[in-house]
Amino acid sequence: MKTYQLYINGQYVDPANGEWFETIDPYRGEAWAKIPRGTAADADKAVKAANEAMWRGPWAKMTASARGKVMRKLGDLVAANAERLAEIEVRDNGKLMAEMLGQLRYHPEWWWYFGGLVDKLEGGLVPIDKAETFAYTTHEPVGVVAALTAWNSPLLFVAWKCAAALAAGCAVIVKPSEFTSASTLEFAALTKEAGIPDGIFNVVTGFGPEAGSALISHPGVAKITFTGSDTTGAKVYETAAKSLKRVSLELGGKSPNIVFEDADLTAAAAGAISGIFAATGQTCIAGSRLLVQSSIKEKFVARVLELAKSAKIGDPMQSDTNVGPITTPAQYKKVLDYIDIAKAEGARCLLGGKPASGDGIKGGQFVEPTIFTDVDNTMRIAREEVFGPVLSIISFDTEEDAISIANDTIYGLAAGIWTKDLARAIRVPKQLRAGTVWVNTYRAISYMMPFGGMKFSGVGRESGIDAVREYQETKSVWISTATDVPANPFVMR
Repeated sequence: MKTYQLYINGQYVDPANGEWFETIDPYRGEAWAKIPRGTAADADKAVKAANEAMWRGPWAKMTASARGKVMRKLGDLVAANAERLAEIEVRDNGKLMAEMLGQLRYHPEWWWYFGGLVDKLEGGLVPIDKAETFAYTTHEPVGVVAALTAWNSPLLFVAWKCAAALAAGCAVIVKPSEFTSASTLEFAALTKEAGIPDGIFNVVTGFGPEAGSALISHPGVAKITFTGSDTTGAKVYETAAKSLKRVSLELGGKSPNIVFEDADLTAAAAGAISGIFAATGQTCIAGSRLLVQSSIKEKFVARVLELAKSAKIGDPMQSDTNVGPITTPAQYKKVLDYIDIAKAEGARCLLGGKPASGDGIKGGQFVEPTIFTDVDNTMRIAREEVFGPVLSIISFDTEEDAISIANDTIYGLAAGIWTKDLARAIRVPKQLRAGTVWVNTYRAISYMMPFGGMKFSGVGRESGIDAVREYQETKSVWISTATDVPANPFVMR
């Protein structure tokens, strides 16, 4: 069993308390590695190293172009190690190898994109309305960033948060989920190999109340970026507010996937399945509410059922597996509880609705792909985030009905629309309160496109040029060229 160490100031080190905890393979239900149990002492050590490296170390002295080169090299190294890192993630979180390898092969794009953007983050000359004055703006790093990542896509979130933060000139301390820390600790070695100076990228693992809270409340941390549930996100926001830290939150969702009667039903059915079952439902952008126009409901649901029934459940390492295990025991219980709640509320279960069993299923954390129909948008199954392979089908009559139902939620992370009507494809996204709207596709992401939510789905944006501004402060510089002395020094110029 491998024993990992924390990564602080360019070195792998033991936790201050000398304690480790086991990380579990969700597929086998067995411990496979030991993760350091970091505490406030470790967080403090990392924050001090990060501040020293960022403000007084070589990172501060490097030109933007030089910083960009090491970031792009890091992307090259991730590309060369993608398969190894993906295998570690699958072992840690139980998601499909096909999905995690796809993420790791795409991961380098963030380092290449933001590494190329570093020396193009220009300030501006302001044609100021004051005589004999030269005025301009610059964009400077906000300070040390604490990045708290979720267990469903650990290294993808590292790319989303850290590439933009480093491009802005910041140093980062990653606190990964205690359930999936191994891949981030492995990734840390690649930052050293790429030439990122010691102290600029750090990893402190452990539990939220110990390591996470210490980072969020530490006076040496200027910015918090967090991915997780809205409940935990609200607590992070509250704690960070006490010291007026900048905060970005990417939280939960209850995303509507809307199918209109004029849609390509074959493509829409595939999109509905991909939206909820491809990641075992363990994604914040899951299309967990399938809104179907009443006129096509019967034939469309039949297509969705046919596809869902073909899903192979089993070993996530196998390329032909479609649905893997639930990552954690607590989440497994939560998914089953929501299935019971849905049945009690009167939703009709068309498929699944119970734990999965059979050949190739181990570890005791599998749930059958589950589909409910006759769901009303007031039911808990339609309003609360399940984070599992559970789909709720809701019917609607008109476009106005669909928009009303879609927006009737506390969340606003994503939405999908399926239609052949170009006017509708342009019209409906304007009316949906969601940070991302896909038309005739679902779960598409890019390093170029901003990602984030409205309402309870979060604050701020990740990816794209917008993301860098989340990690910068704008500074205004005034230079007087006047040679005279003010006649009245008590009055503003």
